[in-house]
Amino acid sequence: FNCGLTASEGFRNSPSPIGVLTMATIQIKETETCKYDLISMGEIMLRMDPGDTRIRTARRFDAWEGGGEYNVARGLRRCFGMRTGVLTAFADNEIGRLIEDFILQGGVDTSMINWVPYDGIGREVRNGLNFTERGYGIRGALGVPDRGMTAASQIRPDHFDWDDIFGKQGAGWFHTGGIFAALSESTADTVIKAVQAAKEHGTIVSYDLNYRPSLWESIGGKKKAREVNREIAKYVDVMIGNEEDFTACLGFEVEGLDDNISSIDIDKFKAMIESAVSEYPNFKVTATTLRTVKSATVNGWGAICWADGQFFESAYRDDLEIFDRVGGGDSFASGLIYGLMTAGDPEAAVNYGAAHGALAMTTPGDTSMAALSDVEKIMAGGGARGIRESGFAKVRYAFFRTAARFSLARLLSGSMARTRS
Repeated sequence: FNCGLTASEGFRNSPSPIGVLTMATIQIKETETCKYDLISMGEIMLRMDPGDTRIRTARRFDAWEGGGEYNVARGLRRCFGMRTGVLTAFADNEIGRLIEDFILQGGVDTSMINWVPYDGIGREVRNGLNFTERGYGIRGALGVPDRGMTAASQIRPDHFDWDDIFGKQGAGWFHTGGIFAALSESTADTVIKAVQAAKEHGTIVSYDLNYRPSLWESIGGKKKAREVNREIAKYVDVMIGNEEDFTACLGFEVEGLDDNISSIDIDKFKAMIESAVSEYPNFKVTATTLRTVKSATVNGWGAICWADGQFFESAYRDDLEIFDRVGGGDSFASGLIYGLMTAGDPEAAVNYGAAHGALAMTTPGDTSMAALSDVEKIMAGGGARGIRESGFAKVRYAFFRTAARFSLARLLSGSMARTRS
């Protein structure tokens, strides 16, 4: 640990953040035992973006790659410089190879992708498409996924060598989520097998509940969602989800929550989280974003996490201007994970997540275009004022020096006491 540097400098100059003690309750495997800092598992689709127009009237589309679980690995690689890989499957055709090319541009390892022979017309296997409008003002964002019979939805537990992935190759962290689990009976079984295998090999597991009623409907609805997610939850260290996710997927009710999930009393949400961590003592951290939709282009945005019996809230941005909201929650997750791995302080972690998520929503596409320096600038209270590149690289923030000192104190003492400045 480079105690004389800022947190960002110290970890950027080290081979990998794995091996740093973040909290006494989260022990991450040592760098030399792991090929990857993080592996994610999920479906990656080709996103078709009509830009400023509507899907129904578009004459051209911009293409991006995206997937709830993959977006986390991509953000960790491109913004935070971690070594990441992805577990997924594609039909072996030109669309699949296009998505692979996008993944390679993001720096995420593709060696664990399963390539399924293509039948020529997509009768048996195909790659998913996701037509997505950004929305504007009073017109909300709109997604039209076309993902039936995709290669990823047909993944089974025996399609991967789990002992090789988590044992021989090694990963400090494994991330997956409820979108992938909901694609089919076999993907639900695969997620359960994957989290079990990860825990057997000492890998930290994070899971984003990401409840989507339309996905669960064909395989048993909310009852099936709750059955699957309650089993997965037994193996999760870091659980991510909003109030609707915890209610639908795990059965924890939030008092006073309306049917449209339009408003929530934070104290009542905290009470629900305390019930969840009581039932699942394996949860080391739980976290959620706090979003108030004022219009498609203006949101209130923040985040909260629970760790070590305490709640930590990020800075709240009351009128955050949105360019493209898709992927904001995934970018929150990648920032949160980075903070837990490196800064050693849940408060720093939730602020990494909230700042990264906010920045991701200022650019098009599902994935982040932010740099670590952008995130740290926002965390330190910076705004949109232009900064010359040469001067920007020299900015240092006391916030991160403080986070680094906290991490070192924990490392030396093993104490779970939290120091507030």
